[in-house]
Amino acid sequence: MGIEPLTRRSALRGVVIAVAAAAVGFVVARAGRASVLVPTTAANGYGPEPQGGRLLARLDQVPAGGGVILDNAKIVLTRGQGDTVHGFSAICTHQGCPVAQVSGGAIVCPCHGSRFDAQTGAVVGGPANRPLPPIPVVVRDGSVYTA
Repeated sequence: MGIEPLTRRSALRGVVIAVAAAAVGFVVARAGRASVLVPTTAANGYGPEPQGGRLLARLDQVPAGGGVILDNAKIVLTRGQGDTVHGFSAICTHQGCPVAQVSGGAIVCPCHGSRFDAQTGAVVGGPANRPLPPIPVVVRDGSVYTA
């Protein structure tokens, strides 16, 4: 039994199969990232041992039950009723507008009205369909730092 000669038809068949497999792989990988649990970006009063990180704000600058938008860092920090702080990108995932406020438990984009959960970054009102990317933060000595 020998090797069959390569024909245009068999070469074309191989290319079609490779392109189809690549397309399916891309779609599966893209969908798989959305379903993977993202590590929490919550920081508590204990935080990890000091390891550097950039100072973002003092804890008292992040209102309990609200948040603050750091324009210079393009980060929004939110805080529940305790000392737990969450960090998210301050750039809306719909069309890249900067978010404008944290109000009523939501991070609000002024451009098209998208709303994101202040504790998770999840979309609670479109047109955005992707959550705000998390920014890992840590609370240390009464200040919030990048992790």
